[in-house]
Amino acid sequence: MSNTASASPETADVITIKPASGWIPLELSEVWRYRELLFFFIWRDIKVRYRQTIFGLAWAIIQPLLPTFIFSVFFGKLAHMPSEGAPYPLFVFAAMVPWQFFAYSVSESANSLVSNRNLITKIYFPRVLIPLSAVGTGFVDFLVGLGGIFAMMAIYHVAPTPSLLFIPVFVVLAAASAFGVGLWLAALNALYRDVRYTVPFLVQFWLFATPIVYSARIVPERWRAVYGLNPMTGVIEGFRWSILGVGQAPGTEIFSSAIAILVILVSGLYFFRRTESIIADVI
Repeated sequence: MSNTASASPETADVITIKPASGWIPLELSEVWRYRELLFFFIWRDIKVRYRQTIFGLAWAIIQPLLPTFIFSVFFGKLAHMPSEGAPYPLFVFAAMVPWQFFAYSVSESANSLVSNRNLITKIYFPRVLIPLSAVGTGFVDFLVGLGGIFAMMAIYHVAPTPSLLFIPVFVVLAAASAFGVGLWLAALNALYRDVRYTVPFLVQFWLFATPIVYSARIVPERWRAVYGLNPMTGVIEGFRWSILGVGQAPGTEIFSSAIAILVILVSGLYFFRRTESIIADVI
């Protein structure tokens, strides 16, 4: 949206807000100007999420730990799924923590505009802050879960390796992937309310399409680039390699995932900006 102020004396203090025409600029600098509001949204969501809970932030560890236990029984003990030399529960838990970050951010972003309709219809601020705050809230949980991974590494006597320095790279890729997908789903959910019913199925399907309970090494080499088009493939494989030092450094799949993440993020930003001007009317 573009802001234009009249220069005539009679309307010198009037600002007219109207939709921009043509190729819509992203205006990312506007997000920086409203950064304090973004931090407020994140802090609000954290307080609401853990208010009147018994375990509080411990849920950030409990949530990925429960499926880790189930997967370890069925895929580790019964199916004997390979774990590249790492203890299978640690192999899965190291993937579940970044996956939980992605899944939570996508799910919350998809419903963020609808759940904040009262705020959106009353005042103007960059609407992109709302799905972005969902990613920020999920990142707080991720940091707690990361501490849980180090605790489990100590239990299994697995020492960190120098590849640990690459963790920020894969965290940024996970956040960018979640933000990009969240932008698409948030805008679509504001336009078509039945989108929210498809999100749980999408996340569940995406879980098993991502190398969490298995290694991406079971995929034939010639299909690695295609498999890497799942943006979380490179993220999970890279994160697990960097924190546990298992397997080889991610190659083909991480480049495919990085390209997919870039496309999803940029297209999501433009699609969100395109629909931002009518969100307040249809929501």
